[in-house]
Amino acid sequence: MSNKSRALLGSGLGLIWSAAVLIGAALFVQIPVFALIPTIMTAFLAPGLVMAAMIARVAQRRLVDADTGMGPLSEGGETDRRVLQNTLEQLVLAAAIWPAAAVLLGPVGPGVIITLGLAFSVARILFWIGCHRSPLLRSVGFAGSFFPTVLVAVWGLVSLAI
Repeated sequence: MSNKSRALLGSGLGLIWSAAVLIGAALFVQIPVFALIPTIMTAFLAPGLVMAAMIARVAQRRLVDADTGMGPLSEGGETDRRVLQNTLEQLVLAAAIWPAAAVLLGPVGPGVIITLGLAFSVARILFWIGCHRSPLLRSVGFAGSFFPTVLVAVWGLVSLAI
């Protein structure tokens, strides 16, 4: 199987993961609406911890790869830096969408965004590992963290329109 085929397969699996996360959260995760603000704040805890691990790894690589800590990174260090950059981009997107979705989805909103935070963390770890070892895992991880945010935005807008 070619790398392109693995990437496409991974994207499809990530989309299936995304739908399962959202449907599972809506059906099985119940958090009272009165706890909406703490829930929104807590939804970003797990992704923040994963990002902290990525920052620490890049910093550690800088110390090992360059005497001054600011020199060029090795290939693995550059990969970690790109993973961190992509994770930052996706977390900014999530921060722009998840709080609104939590409100627009009504009673299921809080449970959905808490689940999104946990699922995002798992998918980002898969992406990180995949960037070092496997195009399939990289694609699953990327799609599994990107598509849930896009799908919850669409779901929220549809809920608003109905």
